[in-house]
This record gives sequence, structure tokens and C-alpha cells, in this order.
Amino acid sequence: MSTPSTAPRAAPTADTDQRRNSATNALGAAVLGFFVITFDAFVVNVALPAIHDDLGGGISGLQWVLDGYTLMFAALLLSAGAISDRAGAHRAFARGMTVFVLASAACGLAPNLGVLIAARLVQGVGAATIMPASLSVIREAFPDSARRARAIAVWTIAGSVAATLGPILGGAFSLADWRLIFFINLPIGATALVLLSRAPRSPRRDRPIDLTGLISAGLAMGGLTYGAIEAGARGFSAPEVLAAFAIAAIALAVFATAQARGTHPMVPPSLLRSRPVLIASGSGFAFTAGLSGTIFISSLYLQQQRHLSALAVGLMFVPMTFLSAFLSVPTTRLAERFGPKAPIVGGLTLMGAGLAMLAALPASAPLWLTALGLIPVGICGPLAMQPTTAVLLDSVPAHSSGVASGVFNTCRQIGGALAVAVFGALLSRSSTVLNGLRISLVIAMVLALTAAAANLLLTDPLRPHLVPLAGPARTQNPIISAHEE
Repeated sequence: MSTPSTAPRAAPTADTDQRRNSATNALGAAVLGFFVITFDAFVVNVALPAIHDDLGGGISGLQWVLDGYTLMFAALLLSAGAISDRAGAHRAFARGMTVFVLASAACGLAPNLGVLIAARLVQGVGAATIMPASLSVIREAFPDSARRARAIAVWTIAGSVAATLGPILGGAFSLADWRLIFFINLPIGATALVLLSRAPRSPRRDRPIDLTGLISAGLAMGGLTYGAIEAGARGFSAPEVLAAFAIAAIALAVFATAQARGTHPMVPPSLLRSRPVLIASGSGFAFTAGLSGTIFISSLYLQQQRHLSALAVGLMFVPMTFLSAFLSVPTTRLAERFGPKAPIVGGLTLMGAGLAMLAALPASAPLWLTALGLIPVGICGPLAMQPTTAVLLDSVPAHSSGVASGVFNTCRQIGGALAVAVFGALLSRSSTVLNGLRISLVIAMVLALTAAAANLLLTDPLRPHLVPLAGPARTQNPIISAHEE
């Protein structure tokens, strides 16, 4: 009686091992890049008193230590994404990280507040270049959708960890020397560059650069972000705010015309006609507006009305950010089993429920109820934004991933900036701080639930890793078919 023989499993080849190692190095570089630019968005807040004691300056100067980074980050994201697609994600990431590291060193060595603000502006330029390039590096290193979704989960965890560690390490470093919050970027950036050097280089795509689109996009996003920042401090009727919004509107009109009529548009019209791209970008706007706006107004309310210290307020947000880091892997498995629509819709709906709970809390509610209500707001990130990012990258070809991620992350940055400005105005102009808080939370809730409803319009839970990459199924994607040539 013979036993059936089984074919021996093929041993991995050296070429397979090399590709796997290259993909791992690419992911490591992308993760460190996302970590360090997120970390720098959070670490500076708690160090501002120490910076003031050392360098002096007024409140407006210290505000621009924070806002200068945000302004350049948001203004250049879209342009940086387009440049990444043309120059190659590998080159764009390396140049962005080099700029970021050098600017970080300049921040740490700044002799006065003016130099520090200028260096923070340059840091924002580097961060804007790194963000879309990091997603493009992942898109190119992981052509298989299932493996790419897992890689994005790791990338997402890096952001959650950075957001959690930023205020904590910022406070710890400030006790010794606030300059350490910038010097820590040097070894992290150097490590990312070493890993990137061991990853495969991205192809360069020699296409004419849409200078009109690049300049008008930067002016539009810069004007809108500057106007939102200043509106939060001076009000929407301030002359500089109105001028910034007017410049943004004119630049946006020029940009739209250039994209519609240009021979080589920075953002291909087919990209903006893609339902997944539009819904993903709108979802990113709604999520970031809700998260950033909630953190901003909750911090003010808890300190002004509940008389908590800054440290106590920071601890209120720890459960929200801490739990977010642990949901990335389960979310990936959930999306693999049921498709990304389930966690996206569920996460945004959960965020809406948390915002509704916070809005309904009475002024005398125990603080633990506030912390509890904040948790679903934060965990919407891994539940909804992680698969949303995967859907976005799956919906575009590799050579358009930079500009697609630029559109997506620009919407997120603008959502956060506008939420802070609008919610801040509501707090200052409402009859009571509590009324302003509640109105703001209801607006954020409506945005989240609207985004959840929009994701229901996706025709089918997109599970591209179950569909062959070749053959008729591929031509169903209008963006891919438009760029196959």
C-alpha cells in the first residue's frame, strides 16, 4: 500500500529573500519618516514655556513655532506628491528627509526665536515631501494588496506611537534642555536614510512639470491654512484673514483651470473623478477635523472650566491614543476578511457616537466619562483611516500614488486647520464655553456621520488582493486604464 506523495515545497530563492529584505527596508524607512514628522507636530507644544524662557518672544512668536511647521506642511503636500511621482518616491523621500534633518539641527542650534521659526518653516517643507513619498515607497515595495495593507498598518502604528510619545518626551526633554526635542530627529532621520539606501530605487518619470499647478496649489493651500490659523487668533473678519482667504480662492481657481486645460496637469482629472479617491479624501477631511478640533476645544474647556493642569489634560488623552496603536493589526485582519468598507463605516460611525456622547455630557459629568467619550474619537484612526489609506493606494497606479496621497493628506491637514479655527471662534463667540463646545462637537459629529454614509456608496467592499492584477478586472479601474500607457 503506497502512500500518496506530496510535492516538496520550493525553497525560497536568494532573489526572493533579497526582494523581501528590500521591502522590509523600504517599510522601515517609511515608518521612521512618518514617525518623525508626526512626532514633531506634537513634541513642541509642551516645550513652548522652556523655549520662551530661553529665547524670549511674545505669544504670537511662540504660536508660529507651532504654526510655521503646519503651514508649510499643508501648503506643499499636494505639490510634493506630484514631484514625488515624477522624481521617484525614493529620491523624493531622501531629499525630504535630508532637508528635515538639517532643519532639525538648525532648530536645535537656533540662537533666537526668528531663526527657530525659520527653521521650523523649512522643517515643514521636508515633512511635506516625506509624507506622500513614504506612502509611495510602501506602494512600490508591496505590489500585493494584502501585504501592502499590513505594511500600512505598521505605518499607521508609527503615527499613533509618535502622537502618544510626543507630549511625554517633549516634557521630559524640556526638563533637561528643550533643544533635545529637535536633536533626537537626527539619529532617527539618519537611520531612515540608511534603510532607504538598501531599498530598491524608484523609477524616474520624465514628464513636464506643471509649474502653474505647483505654484497655484501652494498659494491656495498656504493661503487657506494661514487664514485658518490667523482666524483662530484674530477672528474671521480680520483684514489679513480675509486677504489670505481671497488669495486662496483666486489661486484655487487658477489651479482648477490649469488642471482642466493643461497638457500635463499636476493632478490628472481622472484622479478627481475616481469615487474611491474622492470619498477617501472627504473621509480624511472629516476625521482630522473631528480629531484635531475635539482635542483643541476639549483641552481649552478642561483647563478653563474644569481647572485641570496641562499635564492632567494630557493624561486625559492617553487612553485614546494608547488604544489606537493596538487596533492597527486587528483592523487589517478585519479588512482582509470583510473588506475595508466595514471598518471604515464602523470607525466613522463610532467616532460620531463618541462625539455625540461628549456633546451630551453635563458640565458636572465625571472626568472619566469625558475620557471614555474621547476613546471612540481616537480609535477611528486605525479603524477607518488605515483601510481608507489602503483603498486610496489600491485605487491608483503606482506612478500616481504620490499625488493621490498628496490630495488625501492635504484634505486631512486642511480639515484640521479649519476645525481649530472654526471651533475656536465658536468657543469665543458663544454665550458660554460649554455651548461653544457642544456646537463644535455636533459639527464634528455631522462630518463623521456624513463621511460614514459616503463610504456606503462604494460599490463593493474593495478587496483587491482577492482579484488578479492582470486581465479584465484591472481595466475596470478608470484611473489605471487612463494611465496604463
